[in-house]
Amino acid sequence: MALLPALLLLLLPLAALAAALATVLLGLPSYDIPPGVNQPAKLRLVLAVLLGTAALGRILEKTGLCSQITFGRYVRQGRKLGVDPKLFIQDLQFNKVPVRVYQPKATSDGRRRRGIIFFHGGGWVFGSLDTYEKVCRYISRESESVVVSVQYRLAPEHKYPAAYEDCLSATIHFMKNIEHYDVDPGNVIVCGDSAGGNLAAAVSQTLAGRSDLPKLRAQILIYPGLQALDFNLPSYQQNRGVPLLLRERAAFFALQYLNGHALHVQEVLEGSHIPPDVRLKYRKWVSPDNIPEKFKVRGVKPLRPTDFIAEVYETVKRFCEPNLCPLLAEDAVVHQLPESFILTCEYDVLRDDGLLYKKRLEDNGVRVTWYHLEDGFHGIISLL
Repeated sequence: MALLPALLLLLLPLAALAAALATVLLGLPSYDIPPGVNQPAKLRLVLAVLLGTAALGRILEKTGLCSQITFGRYVRQGRKLGVDPKLFIQDLQFNKVPVRVYQPKATSDGRRRRGIIFFHGGGWVFGSLDTYEKVCRYISRESESVVVSVQYRLAPEHKYPAAYEDCLSATIHFMKNIEHYDVDPGNVIVCGDSAGGNLAAAVSQTLAGRSDLPKLRAQILIYPGLQALDFNLPSYQQNRGVPLLLRERAAFFALQYLNGHALHVQEVLEGSHIPPDVRLKYRKWVSPDNIPEKFKVRGVKPLRPTDFIAEVYETVKRFCEPNLCPLLAEDAVVHQLPESFILTCEYDVLRDDGLLYKKRLEDNGVRVTWYHLEDGFHGIISLL
């Protein structure tokens, strides 16, 4: 362990060189490591790996060997972990959806355990049970909870609403068979990070009006992506080049999930994909005006309105569906939601999605616990 700091110092120049070469020679997006970010050295190394993966993925795709996305999934696969002495772990299927269930081995003193249904991040395109194995083991051990990790179908092969439907189906199956896992039916939580936070919010909204199932105890949303109407909110401007999620990649992932391609990513980034009347309708919920002033100090400027392109809107109009963009749900749904925990990071394009949803929940009488990582960046729970 003592060698690690020295190793990092040796590798940092190589990481910077890899990032520069991939950016300049291969036309990949430029990145920005803010001075106040958590563990900048480690972030640079991860960035170098991601840039190298993207560069090699482009080469493989051009040669016809495999797609960039397929190669990216291969690289991102988590390594297999050994037996955990504190957990029973088994792979099952809930309504034909693959899941991995983590159950603490220790006795629970006669009390039923908490149940946590976890949806992984990865832009609806990447991520797997193995990728989040370490995270889910940690959650189960530290909270002494039964954790169900859900392997939903990924885009672009499986477009919206496939991921949402898988997460909802697995959640309902678990809640209907909860006695098999010694879980308290009044203490079930949905949880997810990034795209998984989006799916957790959508599932929570769907179940809010169900009378045939136990009510969810809470939802935990970790830097969630909750809307695709405005990619020019303050956090998108401030953190457009901050890894691990760049502004253009956020739009790319949303389009891959929606349509299975990202043909109109530039128009979406510019805001040409939403009609003026629709934008006005949702302005009460999706607007910089609803974001506290202290979050607008750093690098924010008013932007000139762009021309609406009707042809693009026809391909992305489902962005207005709450199952895809939960921030757009009606108040009648939002006020029924369970107690919520929202984590946001300062150096994250999705920061303002979380802030806007926090306000919506609070305005509708939902109790919210909010934690903001001042030095945090997108994807931090997967790296630390």
